[in-house]
This record gives sequence, C-alpha cells and structure tokens, in this order.
Amino acid sequence: MRIQSALAAVLILGASVVSGCTTTGDANRALQSRWIGEPVERFFAAYGPPIDEYPLSSGKIYIWRGGDKTRYIPPVYTRYEPARTIVRTETRQDGSGQTVTQTRVITRDPFWEPELITPGRYEQLFCELQINTDKGGVISTIRASNDTTGNGLSLSRCAEVLGVEKQ
Repeated sequence: MRIQSALAAVLILGASVVSGCTTTGDANRALQSRWIGEPVERFFAAYGPPIDEYPLSSGKIYIWRGGDKTRYIPPVYTRYEPARTIVRTETRQDGSGQTVTQTRVITRDPFWEPELITPGRYEQLFCELQINTDKGGVISTIRASNDTTGNGLSLSRCAEVLGVEKQ
C-alpha cells in the first residue's frame, strides 16, 4: 500500500506542476485580449520589428519572431546499477593445517557502467507570431504560428517572451 500511496502522491504533484504551466493556447488568449484593436506599431515598439510582411488588399500580414535561444539538454544515462549480488566463497588452509572458509558478498559489480538512454542535444527555442492588420495598421488578428516549449516550466516560449502567466 505504501508504494501505491507514494505513486499517487507523485502523480498528483506532477499534475499540479503541469497545470501551472502556460501553453500556446494561454499565450494566444492573452495576445488577442491585449493586442486586437491596437496599432501594430505599438506591438513592434514593445517587442521589436517584424521579420517579414505581406501586403493584402485589406491590410497587411506581419510575421514577428522573438525569444530566440539555444538550450542544451544533457545526455541521460541509466541511473543505478542493476540489482546484483555476487557471493564469493574461498576455502584455504592456513599455516597450522586448519581449513579456513571465507565468504564475501559483493553488492556492486566493479565492471558495470551506465548505459546511454538519450544523447545530449541542442534545442532551438523561439516564438513566431502572425499579425494581421487592417488598412489603418490596427491589429485585427494575432496568433502564435510557431511556438516551441519554454525555457522554464512553461510549455510555450511565446508565453515566456510575451509575459503571459497562467490564470
């Protein structure tokens, strides 16, 4: 029963940590409530210029990118030596002709080495937005078009870069 209780506690803790993480959906809701109806120049003044723009008969589409960061994820190895016990029994005669038996228990294999589970790798983190404006330069739609995981506990780099918090 103790194992089941411990497992339940770990699952509840994990669920509460994940529920506190911001997602791309959270970032999109915050962007839309904060920026729709605002001049696009105000967004660019706050977060930097767009990387591309496309003219439309009804306005423009801007592509904005920010929060570029490279994160190194170290390799993962097996953590513990496999459970293994080696028992060695030696019998010998000492100088007086008596037989001496010695038993040694070795709980660690001196030749065991951890195995690589996943190699180390670099991961690119960034946030890319598509911003649509009308002819007057007012934002009509804004959404995360390409969003990586965050650098911390966030599931959204856009949420981190744009300062979105879980509500």
